[in-house]
Amino acid sequence: MKKVLIITYYWPPAGGPGVQRWLKFVKYLRDFGIEPLVYIPENPHYPIEDATLASEVVENLTVYSQPLFEPYGIAKVFSSKKTKRISSGIIQTKNQSVFEKAMLWVRGNFFIPDARKYWVKPSVKYLSDIIAKEKLKTIITTGPPHSVHLIGRELKKLHGLQWLADFRDPWTSIGYHKELRLSKNSQKEHKALEHAVLNEADKIVVTSKTTKEEFESITKQPISVITNGYDLEHSGEVDLDKGFTISHIGSLLSGRNPENLWKVLSQIARENAVFRGDLQLEFMGVVSQDVMDTMYRYELGPYIKMRGYGSHAEALRKQQSSQLLLLVEIDSEETKGIIPGKLFEYMAAKRPILAVGPQGWEAGEIIQGTNAGKVFDYSALEPLKNTILAWYEAYKKGSIVSESVDVERFSRRALTEELSKLL
Repeated sequence: MKKVLIITYYWPPAGGPGVQRWLKFVKYLRDFGIEPLVYIPENPHYPIEDATLASEVVENLTVYSQPLFEPYGIAKVFSSKKTKRISSGIIQTKNQSVFEKAMLWVRGNFFIPDARKYWVKPSVKYLSDIIAKEKLKTIITTGPPHSVHLIGRELKKLHGLQWLADFRDPWTSIGYHKELRLSKNSQKEHKALEHAVLNEADKIVVTSKTTKEEFESITKQPISVITNGYDLEHSGEVDLDKGFTISHIGSLLSGRNPENLWKVLSQIARENAVFRGDLQLEFMGVVSQDVMDTMYRYELGPYIKMRGYGSHAEALRKQQSSQLLLLVEIDSEETKGIIPGKLFEYMAAKRPILAVGPQGWEAGEIIQGTNAGKVFDYSALEPLKNTILAWYEAYKKGSIVSESVDVERFSRRALTEELSKLL
């Protein structure tokens, strides 16, 4: 069986979407003749943890680890909440404190490509012995954090390995990158490192066609699109909520604020007393303050239920029990290629998806192509209102269902088979 070393920052007990992709690839790689070995940090600063994910790690997996120094650990002493938010990519664009502005400037200009850069040198030294011991020929790096790719870059130089670089998100074009208050020199350094990784890796994997097209302007190296997905074992059934629940699972970052949706829901609630009694807006995860402020401005406060962060298993149950599932992306050119990992679990939950995002959104194309829900841009009002009313009428009749098709190609096992062919 061929051995492959996977270098990743996120691993259980990390929670959130960053850990899911490679936790699931590792789960199925053995089915395709590949023995995974995993390298992780020994003392990471995870902004979200989910202890339940440890049960999903395959048996007899070889896991190597090394300590790392993370500046976020020091910053946490001064402001734990703000440090946690910034380290997870949740950047509040409004009413930033002096501390937050300073942290963003330091993060963007002193820690390039990111605050995990100090893990690179000790990892290269440590893994050089592991490569010899395990007689490895292939390594995989997955980012963000993109400093993980710098480990792969150095190991390839030293040992002539086959190196596959996996990008769960873009690098310099991701939405929050421009919020990091980068100097011109820092921007150039980020671009130079991105160029080096994309041109020195033997193969590149991305999660969207948009990112592939973007990277093709930087490198001639082969690029494959392997999206995120869902686990077949999670496609069970639970009792539907009694109320007309519209649920969002995961973080609603600053900028993911569909004001047209809040406006439409507010209008329907004012016009229909029965709808007011049934409507529930449920949020499992962090919601930024500007989103909360907008919902309260539209008098939606009575319908909001904040569930906080839940385990992955709890999130799956909430997806399956909700009447509608809300998917939102920032309305900008840079976010058209963002395909949230939860989209595929939404589809597996077999509940209709209400999606609001930029025009030409790739996630919207997937939803439309699988008939998994309805997609609207940020300017839609009347079509959005009519759709919600149609869904509500179906809910009152007990017949609100998803009519999605061809979602099986997004199962984690099917996607791992695609990956195995590249290896």
